[in-house]
Amino acid sequence: MLTDYQLLRIPGPTPIPPSVERAMTKPMIGHRGNETSQMIQNIKPKLKKVFGTEQDVMMLTGSGTSCLEAAIVNVVHPGDKVLVVATGVFGNRFTKICEAYQIDVEEFHVEWGTALDPEAVKAHVQANPEIKAVFSTYCETSTGVLNPVGRLAQAVHEVSEALVIIDGVSCMAGVETKMDEWGLDIVVTGAQKALMLPAGLGFVAASERAWKVIESNPKRGFYLDLTKYRDNLAKDTTPFTPALSLLFGLEQVLENLETEGLENVYARHRLMRDMTRAAFKTLDVPLFTKDEDGSPTVTSLKPIDFDAEAFRKEIKGSFNLTVAGGQADLKGKIFRVGHMGYCAPTDVLQYLAAMEIALVKVGKKIQLGAGVAAAQQVYLEQTQQRELEGAK
Repeated sequence: MLTDYQLLRIPGPTPIPPSVERAMTKPMIGHRGNETSQMIQNIKPKLKKVFGTEQDVMMLTGSGTSCLEAAIVNVVHPGDKVLVVATGVFGNRFTKICEAYQIDVEEFHVEWGTALDPEAVKAHVQANPEIKAVFSTYCETSTGVLNPVGRLAQAVHEVSEALVIIDGVSCMAGVETKMDEWGLDIVVTGAQKALMLPAGLGFVAASERAWKVIESNPKRGFYLDLTKYRDNLAKDTTPFTPALSLLFGLEQVLENLETEGLENVYARHRLMRDMTRAAFKTLDVPLFTKDEDGSPTVTSLKPIDFDAEAFRKEIKGSFNLTVAGGQADLKGKIFRVGHMGYCAPTDVLQYLAAMEIALVKVGKKIQLGAGVAAAQQVYLEQTQQRELEGAK
């Protein structure tokens, strides 16, 4: 086996396109010079399209978690009551951050592998009018669930002034987001997933409602104070030294997304999800989420007649193909396949073929090629349908 060849199919970090790798090797420039300002000017409108907003999208040097923390510290105070809709490990991360700031946090528990119910959350918020903010993941990376965050925001805003704050780290730029239209108050994402960059950049946008709350908050921290990022962004600069090489890469990523067209990007992710799900259904490997809840960026499987960890070990050893395991209570019980960012339907067919061989080697009785054939059929049906629609 080639020692320097690997297939990375985890839900982040994800493979980096060659054009982006090349962009990140550009010679360093001054972070307060005209070249950097011009780059930020180029980036700003394209990031807004990914978020579906007319609001500024702030860029922080840090992981997505840095922006989750910024979203919290800028809008709530110690002692404030907030609600975290916990659909998995990363929903729980909101809770841990809130607890670090002595915020009165309550969790609204949803069975892992199931999407949240907006009406159930609405009823809870209505019964607890002291709640200042509602937090949820968009894609819950640990389970592969895509939560209906647009309907959540609509439901909450019908009965409350609470802000709706969304972690979109593992799906934005792979799933359509309409921040303004849906009424999302703060949306966060990171660089290392569908945005196809190394980790190290976080992004956060806030609604007009959220900005009013932020501006009235006297304790916004220092590095995470979003007003500093907004005020500097208006001047095409940053409040602190940015990760310039990552910005070089981001500029190229956004150009690539624009060239493909965001609608085509989102359709590609849905297609890869549907191909993957169809294959595993045919192979009789149980999906952890319902079809209507499955994220276009990550698919989780919960095997019952073979060991998930033995399977992961087999595909790693035989093909240098890496998929993710389960986390927390799901450790050893599920495996997760990432299909986002720099990933195409041909990659899906490749990893499915390798996985079929590994399934046989861990004792699963299947017909080799059956899963790949199911994925091929989905590809044909969806691409032909799009061609027909495009011809109208």
